[in-house]
Amino acid sequence: MLVKIYGSAIHGVAAQTITIEVNVDTGGVGYHLVGLPDNAIKESSYRISAALKNVGYKIPGKKITINMAPADLRKEGAAYDLSIAIGILAASDQILAENIHNYIIMGELSLDGTLQPIKGVLPIAIQAREEGFKGIILPMQNTREAAIVDNLEVYGVENIIEVIDFFNEGKPIERVVLDTRKEFQEKINDFPFDFSEVKGQETAKRAMEVAAAGGHNIILIGPPGSGKTMLAKRVPGILPPLTLKEALETTKIHSVAGKMGAETSLMTVRPFRSPHHTISDVALVGGGSYPQPGEISLAHNGVLFLDEMPEFKRTVLEVMRQPLEDREVTISRVRFTVNYPASFMLVASMNPSPSGFFPDDPGNTSSVYEMQRYMNKLSGPLLDRIDIHIEVQKVEFEQLAEKRKGEKSSDIRERVLKARSIQNERYRNLAISYNAQMGPKEIEKFCSLDEKSFNLIRQAMEKLNLSARAYDRILKVARTAADLEGSESIGSHHISEAIQYRSLDRGFWNV
Repeated sequence: MLVKIYGSAIHGVAAQTITIEVNVDTGGVGYHLVGLPDNAIKESSYRISAALKNVGYKIPGKKITINMAPADLRKEGAAYDLSIAIGILAASDQILAENIHNYIIMGELSLDGTLQPIKGVLPIAIQAREEGFKGIILPMQNTREAAIVDNLEVYGVENIIEVIDFFNEGKPIERVVLDTRKEFQEKINDFPFDFSEVKGQETAKRAMEVAAAGGHNIILIGPPGSGKTMLAKRVPGILPPLTLKEALETTKIHSVAGKMGAETSLMTVRPFRSPHHTISDVALVGGGSYPQPGEISLAHNGVLFLDEMPEFKRTVLEVMRQPLEDREVTISRVRFTVNYPASFMLVASMNPSPSGFFPDDPGNTSSVYEMQRYMNKLSGPLLDRIDIHIEVQKVEFEQLAEKRKGEKSSDIRERVLKARSIQNERYRNLAISYNAQMGPKEIEKFCSLDEKSFNLIRQAMEKLNLSARAYDRILKVARTAADLEGSESIGSHHISEAIQYRSLDRGFWNV
């Protein structure tokens, strides 16, 4: 008897329905699995055999042929265990299979018949709805994630026997229903850190506000213990809240990477990713033999924090140059190409020298040459892609002992939201949303300067020997400073502030 059952495969951040054809006949004995399965799927026969035996069923001693179509698409992972097991039972007449074609069935089996969670549930559920399936049957741990998708029945099971009884005896499985919008609104302002906890550093806070308002990349330069990491961790709290569309995009990426917890249904706050400096190129940008999203894609719609940036391998940093411009990553293989979104705000930090204290090194342990060699770990083209360079000074004792709290993140966020609303209105008919995304055409149209501002930026270009890309960055940051002020035009004081945010192009940094 031939039975068709449906699963799903992940390709990038999208899913593709897989038809699992199971044929059982009496013309011999054997177990044949075809359709480009990987080793995890090939080993499924052992898991399925033990699981069925432990719940009172068995793999029949006949010729079993299983085809996973389309046959030219590689399938991977143990998520097809449940699909194959139910297909074998239906094809061997051990259970009824009248309604099996109405459902996507996915899950990894343990030897006792219980189910383990799988990756990529959200894109699988979205694809199932688009293709008109009635419902989806998944491990219980994945149900909240799938329940985000409306107009799709989501059933969570803990053991294969529940699925068998559902089809064979009509025994109901409890359907999981989630009010996505309500849950999203309840958790949209949950932030563990607040800017009011930061002592001093008013200049750095202002730079962070400008960066958040325009979506600009920023690098913090300062000695150890000056609060660089503390400032970076608080950036998500002043960024505009995720829209429901952005939340779905972000959740989809984390789902594919297997980063969603059992109690998490939808990403409600912007992600903050902080990889260690020993990270590899592939782990940062994504890829591998079976491509997976990297850290820059996991930071999509959020913040990527690179602490002690010069300690990262130069090759790792250089592979970020293209994603910083294009806001997506393309992974190419011989048989296929995968695109991962990577629209993130880069926040980096670094010490000014190997000792961490140049030029105010009390022990004179770093020379100018050592400082320059340390700085040369960061290429000019990469630094050009960072709009704001800000020096973070050592916090004095009087500031640390100050009892008065600083400005709250919610107050800063309010100003950021006003600036973003101005930008949204400005770019409403364009394919961009905020100032950092402006191209040459938008810069020319929206960043016109008066004579005083023009002369100021010309002097800065000539004196500091800035690149054309740095010129564009200054105009973008000045546009954001003007938006925060509610000004339609860019003034000389906005240009002056933007030039001050090019620390690495000035003074002893450029000797």
